[in-house]
Amino acid sequence: MSHPHPELGPPPKLPKGGLRVTPLGGLGEIGRNMTVFEFDGRLLIVDCGVLFPEEEQPGIDLILPDFTSIRDRLDDIEGIVLTHGHEDHIGAVPYLLREKPDIPLIGSKLTLALIEAKLQEHRIRPYTLEVKEGERENLGPFDCEFIAVNHSIPDALAVAIRTGAGLVVATGDFKMDQLPLDKRLTDLHAFARLSEEGIDLLLSDSTNAEVPGFVPPEREISNVLRTVFANAHNRIIVASFASHVHRIQQILDAAHEYGRRVAFVGRSMVRNMGIARDLGYLKVPAGLVVDVKTLDDLPAHEVVLVCTGSQGEPMAALSRMANRDHQIRIVPGDTVILASSLIPGNENAVYRVINGLTRWGANVVHKGNAKVHVSGHASAGELLYFYNICKPRNLMPVHGEWRHLRANAELGAMTGVPKDRIVIAEDGVVVDLIDGKARISGKVQAGYVYVDGLSVGDVTEASLKDRRILGDEGIVSVYVVVDSTTGKVVSGPNIQARGSGIEDSSFGPVIAKIEEAIARAAADGVAEPHQIQQLIRRTMGKWVSDSYRRRPMILPVVVEV
Repeated sequence: MSHPHPELGPPPKLPKGGLRVTPLGGLGEIGRNMTVFEFDGRLLIVDCGVLFPEEEQPGIDLILPDFTSIRDRLDDIEGIVLTHGHEDHIGAVPYLLREKPDIPLIGSKLTLALIEAKLQEHRIRPYTLEVKEGERENLGPFDCEFIAVNHSIPDALAVAIRTGAGLVVATGDFKMDQLPLDKRLTDLHAFARLSEEGIDLLLSDSTNAEVPGFVPPEREISNVLRTVFANAHNRIIVASFASHVHRIQQILDAAHEYGRRVAFVGRSMVRNMGIARDLGYLKVPAGLVVDVKTLDDLPAHEVVLVCTGSQGEPMAALSRMANRDHQIRIVPGDTVILASSLIPGNENAVYRVINGLTRWGANVVHKGNAKVHVSGHASAGELLYFYNICKPRNLMPVHGEWRHLRANAELGAMTGVPKDRIVIAEDGVVVDLIDGKARISGKVQAGYVYVDGLSVGDVTEASLKDRRILGDEGIVSVYVVVDSTTGKVVSGPNIQARGSGIEDSSFGPVIAKIEEAIARAAADGVAEPHQIQQLIRRTMGKWVSDSYRRRPMILPVVVEV
């Protein structure tokens, strides 16, 4: 199995007749999925998603793929193929279209409807091409065939890309639910047909590669939900992803059966469920869904609220309810259902929300104590079955953390894919398919691009380090006025601390040390403000460390007069 090397340099020029595959996100992480294909001087992008921040990225709203490697080639892009409508596959599209708004978007009806609604908020009117499973479209030198796959959102597609270099299949996210609610199966017949043609490179979803067996059918959740609804005597509050149409359908069906009304809470939930209903993907009995403002007129045992926040996101509705920062107040006897998985890295945030809800008297039903979630990704048994059907000549695991990618690679090897034809890459690592063999040829820039409010890319890793220090250790400011000629102290030092746990009155001993250090520097002819700032920082930092074993941010301010 080939794998990336830290010393990889920029890739060479792509030989004529070769296909280049560059993942800019989604490898070594759960989210930010984006892959760039290059053939004959033209580019095709598959997916363009976001990654959601973790606790060590304070203040960050979203994390985007790095577009640096394609920024000067935007005119070469034939289109962006979107496999399905989840944020980790479509969320970064508005940020790429800001740079070139007329890049065509290709996807299924629901996927395009969801991204068009998102782009409307960014005031971008995209050029779109709607496709269905079984259809083929020529996008420049890329002959794309679209294949139905089952996932936790309707209308998901895999894409088979034919070029002069061979046939490449990108699965997108998929599983093999044999009893899907919408009766839309993963089209194994189409994959078998492609296998007969010869799949030169398979990019396969790795998210559940470590999980043995097969994913249970989505419909098994219905009986669990009915039991919860039958035993709930107060309000029911359900938290789910705002795009999980199948899960919301089962919530609506249970509410209808038990005589409850449903209200959607949260902008993205209201928007997405409205789109799904208008397009016929969500079946809503007449009178079932009501405006949240009318709930006060209904008895508690007739109310179901459906909201976002199943991952513990700080600003989502459920987190705010747990923190008593929402108009909907949790009361004893309420039932809260977290109808989703735990995305790696979100565990602490989710359990914090569960504890907060429980504190206010809610009965919290979650994946840990009831079967209220099944995954949307193929487990190891399904992947083995899939590889035996596809028989790829080369395999590149995608969509997952390192442990998922390696587990997926092992599954491929077990089914007969030669180990020297299994490529384990990471974001930015360039894979070339030349003469039927995939190999790593270099690396391009593919770091995190942070969105902070209206700022895109301005926040750096250094900025985040400063934020973490401020959050963990606080800040100590030192203000000194010095004579511009002699460098001697005219006024100060004045010291203020915030969040450091040190009282302002405790700084007496270090004031004398700072004065002595500045006096010695002045005697040596040091009068440059920057040098004095560094001196103050070292003196104050050492004193705080020795006295309190803490490392707050030291902010020296030197004013010359």
